[in-house]
Amino acid sequence: MNPTDTPKKNRLKDVLRLVIFLGIGIFFIYWFLLKLDPGQKAAIWQSFREADYLWVGVAMLCCLMSHFLRALRWQLLFQPIGYNPSLGNTYGSVLVAYMANLAFPRAGEVMRCATLRTSEGIPVEKSLGTVVTERIIDVLAFGLVIIIGLLAMFGQAKDWLYNTLSEKYDNLPNMAMIIGVLVALLLIAFAAYKLLWPRLLGIPFFKRIDDMVRGMVDGVKSILHLGTRRTVLFLVYSLAIYLLYILGGLIIFQAFAETRGLGFDAAFVTYLFGTVGMTFSQGGIGVYPVLVQLSLDIYGIPLEVGTACGWLLWGSQQAVVLAVGAAFLIYFSIRKRKQKKQ
Repeated sequence: MNPTDTPKKNRLKDVLRLVIFLGIGIFFIYWFLLKLDPGQKAAIWQSFREADYLWVGVAMLCCLMSHFLRALRWQLLFQPIGYNPSLGNTYGSVLVAYMANLAFPRAGEVMRCATLRTSEGIPVEKSLGTVVTERIIDVLAFGLVIIIGLLAMFGQAKDWLYNTLSEKYDNLPNMAMIIGVLVALLLIAFAAYKLLWPRLLGIPFFKRIDDMVRGMVDGVKSILHLGTRRTVLFLVYSLAIYLLYILGGLIIFQAFAETRGLGFDAAFVTYLFGTVGMTFSQGGIGVYPVLVQLSLDIYGIPLEVGTACGWLLWGSQQAVVLAVGAAFLIYFSIRKRKQKKQ
């Protein structure tokens, strides 16, 4: 097999993934606009014009702060392996990574390691290990946030979910029944794991799952090797990052008269809906604003205002990443050229 085939296949996969996810986003934009009549389109535009963009600017600062905390958290993972990158270069690498991910999924992980090699001389393979650990923690943390969100669904959101399900199913189980079923399923899964899993490991598919789970466990364990103080800091930074994500939505609410009365519960639900949208299209384009509008509909916010709010929430995040990420990319490029001349 030609050794150049694998990189070519990877590039082809990246391009296909970009086309598919970007296509999904564009389809959602087209589909949403197709449903609107001229009056609704005019009302959405009016909502954009009447929005208080001072609050949009505050939301952008909130977004920058969340990336700053992510850089602080990433710094902690380098100390056990003998490196101490500067906060400025770490922060820049994080923003360059987010910008790169808007173009090609997962390209950002390699980009931020490459920029840190240029600026700090840290080998890519070393920083990639820290990125894998960070991503594992993010996946587990987001899963925990989803579970907490579903269990603690607030007021109107809980009523909306129950009513929506009631329209499709006549008899809905109560919470005690749901918990009982979940406990039973966990016990069955544990018994199956103990009895069948060793035999299933001979099958490549299950072996990959086992390797992935073990990798996640190792990633979590590596956090404990940071020492008590750094481990606590890592957890505090992680919590603060997610709180800032939710706070960003709460701040955007202040930009519209109709949403100023909404509280943390609505911002939390909006965050859950919007994050799901980020997984369905490239950078969440098209899908994210639609799902934010749907979440605001739960609280009785008009479609026109909810749509404008969704686009401003999404757009403010992407504008920060594009502007500041591009500035850092230029900085790293200039630094790389200077290094080559020396």
